[in-house]
Amino acid sequence: MLVAFLAAAISMGIVYLYGAIGETLIEKVGNLNLGIPGIMCLGALGGVIGVNTYISLFTVENIMGWLLIIFSMTFAFLFAALGGLIYAILTVSFQANQNVTGLALTTFGVGCMKFIGSNIDQSNLTTASRSISKLFVNYDKLGWFGEIFLSHGILVYLSIIIAVLVTLFLNKTRRGLFLRSIGESPQTADAQGINVTLYKYMAILVGSGIAGLGGLYYVMDRTGGTTFVEASIEAFGWMSVALVIFSMWKPGISIIGSIVFGGLYILRSFINITPAQIKLFEIVPYLVTIIVLIVTSILNKKNSQPPASLGVNYYREER
Repeated sequence: MLVAFLAAAISMGIVYLYGAIGETLIEKVGNLNLGIPGIMCLGALGGVIGVNTYISLFTVENIMGWLLIIFSMTFAFLFAALGGLIYAILTVSFQANQNVTGLALTTFGVGCMKFIGSNIDQSNLTTASRSISKLFVNYDKLGWFGEIFLSHGILVYLSIIIAVLVTLFLNKTRRGLFLRSIGESPQTADAQGINVTLYKYMAILVGSGIAGLGGLYYVMDRTGGTTFVEASIEAFGWMSVALVIFSMWKPGISIIGSIVFGGLYILRSFINITPAQIKLFEIVPYLVTIIVLIVTSILNKKNSQPPASLGVNYYREER
């Protein structure tokens, strides 16, 4: 049971991980995007459209897993990035309130997924999902190690790779340093000749695209294509935002945090609890996040604090 629990925790946590990586990248540049839940819904919608586009071109009988993955991921990334573009135009170019814009984007994304998705053929999702649900087909020969770490689809391992790459980009590259400096003080970065608007746009678009892959993963891998329009993907989006705080704005730590959040979510399936206790388990991740936020605030260490200009619009004329 422990082996099954850990494997399920990793599988569930990846939904949060994609959203947290994307939101971390956006917040590092100083923008608080509460539209991540809607963006993840747009990613799920785009991924399903990508799958149907692939099948319309090659048919179900000629499915090639790698090509299906490329189609679905590309569409998911682009649809989610489009949501990010809307957010960027409103908050970066038009200086709209970031909180209000993000909440409106969440409503927009959820509505689009449910309205457009209800008119999309979903009959091929289950068949198509089999092509990306398992990467190592003989994992069971390695016992518990294979069950926990090798029983997942390619999108699981891709999320970990992305988390590592984003960490290296932010901490080990010149452009990553520029991006973080904008999040701390856009006025200073602008004075040094850094194009603040360009960096904000790129971080928001790429971060939104990465978050959108979380929606694709939930539909095509986690649920095996059996759940789409009726899925509460927006709920996982809010948990992803909480995971950013829990991991102290560090994508590397969010890998472990996502497993913790995933374990708390699926724990109710492994123990006998009452409906009232189920509700309690649902709020535990938020309580843990609040505790982490309080502790980091008390410690007041620079490397565990959010970017100084987070949620504050930058007016260049006031520099």
